[in-house]
Amino acid sequence: MNVFELTRKLVDIESITPNEKAVGDFVFDYLQPMVSQYGGNIEKIEVEPNRNNIFAWWGDTPSVTLSTHLDTVPPFFASREDDEFIWGRGACDVKDIIASMIHAAQQLLAEGVRNFGVLFVVGEERNSAGAYHAGKHPRGSKYIINGEPTSNKLALGSKGALRYEVIASGRMAHSAYPELGDSAILKLLDVLQKIRGIELPVHEKLGPSTLNIGTITGGRAPNVIPDHAKAELFFRLVDDGNATAAAMQALATPGVEIKEVLRIPAVHLGSMPGFDTCVVAYTTDIPAFGTAWGQPFLLGPGTIHVAHTSEERISKKELYESVGLYAGLVRTLLKS
Repeated sequence: MNVFELTRKLVDIESITPNEKAVGDFVFDYLQPMVSQYGGNIEKIEVEPNRNNIFAWWGDTPSVTLSTHLDTVPPFFASREDDEFIWGRGACDVKDIIASMIHAAQQLLAEGVRNFGVLFVVGEERNSAGAYHAGKHPRGSKYIINGEPTSNKLALGSKGALRYEVIASGRMAHSAYPELGDSAILKLLDVLQKIRGIELPVHEKLGPSTLNIGTITGGRAPNVIPDHAKAELFFRLVDDGNATAAAMQALATPGVEIKEVLRIPAVHLGSMPGFDTCVVAYTTDIPAFGTAWGQPFLLGPGTIHVAHTSEERISKKELYESVGLYAGLVRTLLKS
């Protein structure tokens, strides 16, 4: 398959987290002939039952690893294309990048290049389960090129993530007699208002930290004083998150629990002469890998602005160009 055909084939295999098995099996089978032809190795690495990372490499030690994730966000919708774009869930995040990395690997192998690998992991869209697992089982890689939509620019840094659950408890009562109850929703709203007033850090390169109050749930009926309410919050970090976490915990009050769910610090990434650069506001698998797979670089076709939307698509021009960019970066890093 050419890179466009392979992208569409991958898009058409539903792989919403944690349902990556079918697309992982397809990628494994697709890589097998490349492994056989060029004397490589390939593994399915179990992360959880029916959830496998796929790792293939050629040469003695994979000094450079091309890596991205297998999963997508919901909802699934199948691929289509026109003269300019390929559309569908995962078209730019990141089924196109899987296809591009595989084609870059084919190009390198045909040139006789060895000592590199490709690693496709599960779970990036939820908790980076596959990357954390890989981080505990390094394979000697000195550089990892992570694929996410950066408009084919090398990202100099990416924001981190800090997730919270804010859980309020109260006492039920008939709404005609609110003095007999204790509204969990009012407690939650009071704390959320204070959270919105937290002064968030700003970084000279990464910009400002941001807050999203993503979900609010609670209550039982309009005529019942609510005894439970919950909000889920997401900060995009430009630092290690310590100051923001301290400010959050200081707002805990009787009847309101502030629970940290996830913390991933902001990261600063490698650059390379000859590449356009950018800074991205989203979080990637890179912090989950740690240093186990080498110095990280972040590069990929497409724009994050259409990822996770009903308009998700990838420019065919960018996708085609990314094959050469990945191959070129691997060559350069191997020489270094």
